[in-house]
Amino acid sequence: MAQLRHDHTEFVSRDVAVVVVGPEDAQGFSAYFQKEDLPFIGLPDPKASVLKLYGQEVNLFKLGRMPAQVLIDKEGVARFVHYGHSMSDIPSNEEILALADEINRKN
Repeated sequence: MAQLRHDHTEFVSRDVAVVVVGPEDAQGFSAYFQKEDLPFIGLPDPKASVLKLYGQEVNLFKLGRMPAQVLIDKEGVARFVHYGHSMSDIPSNEEILALADEINRKN
């Protein structure tokens, strides 16, 4: 999430809303977001409803949920999905921003 926070203004300037979905309950998630002063939306998903909806992998040998990034356009269509195979398998902000620019140009 530090990576996302680093370029948050770039996301905002491109009209991209960052939503982080996590396994904690609402109280735990809220406390973490306040403690870390995260500028984006946090969505607690303790029952893994969103995880199941998007097919995010859980691997208990690799500390739980594997990272997943989904770019959804303004019509609600998923235009890009990346499922990480480890906690470090995350596209760079530059990649995500370039994809967002491309999606925004098409819409």
